[in-house]
Amino acid sequence: MLTLRNVDTFIRHKQIIKQATFTINPGDIVGLIGPNGAGKTTIMKTILGLTKFNGDIMVNRTSVTETDHTALTNVGALIEHPAIYPFLTGRQNLALYSRDPQDLDSLVRLLQMSGYIDAQSKGYSLGMKQKLGIAIALLNRPKLVILDEPMNGLDVEATIIIRQIIKQYAEQGTAFLISSHILSELQKVMTRIVLINNGRIILNQDSRTFKQQNLQNYTLQTEANAQVAELLQAAHIPYQTRKEHLLVSKTAIFTIQDILAAHRIYLKELAPETVSFEHLIVQILKMQRGDEHHED
Repeated sequence: MLTLRNVDTFIRHKQIIKQATFTINPGDIVGLIGPNGAGKTTIMKTILGLTKFNGDIMVNRTSVTETDHTALTNVGALIEHPAIYPFLTGRQNLALYSRDPQDLDSLVRLLQMSGYIDAQSKGYSLGMKQKLGIAIALLNRPKLVILDEPMNGLDVEATIIIRQIIKQYAEQGTAFLISSHILSELQKVMTRIVLINNGRIILNQDSRTFKQQNLQNYTLQTEANAQVAELLQAAHIPYQTRKEHLLVSKTAIFTIQDILAAHRIYLKELAPETVSFEHLIVQILKMQRGDEHHED
């Protein structure tokens, strides 16, 4: 649905995006993650033909160029702030872009905007404006939706609604590229991670593989932890003590289980160490900068 190949973006002669390459398939929910200033919004604007670029961008196998935006016909987007007219009602703002009144009404119901959709949008709260901007992006059943910080200003209930709608549209084949600093929310919907830092893509991986590959340690609890610690030391297997558990590498867990069986020590618990998604991202960024040994 979307292909970037060796894309460079320049703003006022400064290179912001450097050789960006990734692909999004129908139904994918791709989380575009990175620190402030990494290039997330710039890469979204580049896809939408709003900045000068070198390289290839294709939407549904049609090229995007600086002069021809035909490929963007079936693309919906919310970048930075909702583009709404304050003296029009929410419904009138939607009608400017809508090709199907039934689709418009359906989105108003899905996003629970019926109570204020016919009021002038100048009186909307930040969250109400954000929902209207998301509705505009979802109008006309786009094949690709690009959302920059879609959870901005939303309360808990609205955040859950947006998450459900994104999943629903993805199940029907819509592809999503979503940037958000709220990684805990993004983690709940995304199927793929694209991590960008200093304008370069440093990670492009499906989220399940990412999680499995980054679970390096297991917590171990037995009926005789002190004895197990001595056995691990004798076998030259590294470990750490964590209260009632031992922390061991996942590469050693089969050997450890053989040792326990040989000494008739019963296993009470063996589980992957719980590491937050945010922590994993921070660790990768530190490694990329070369300061992985300087944790707080």
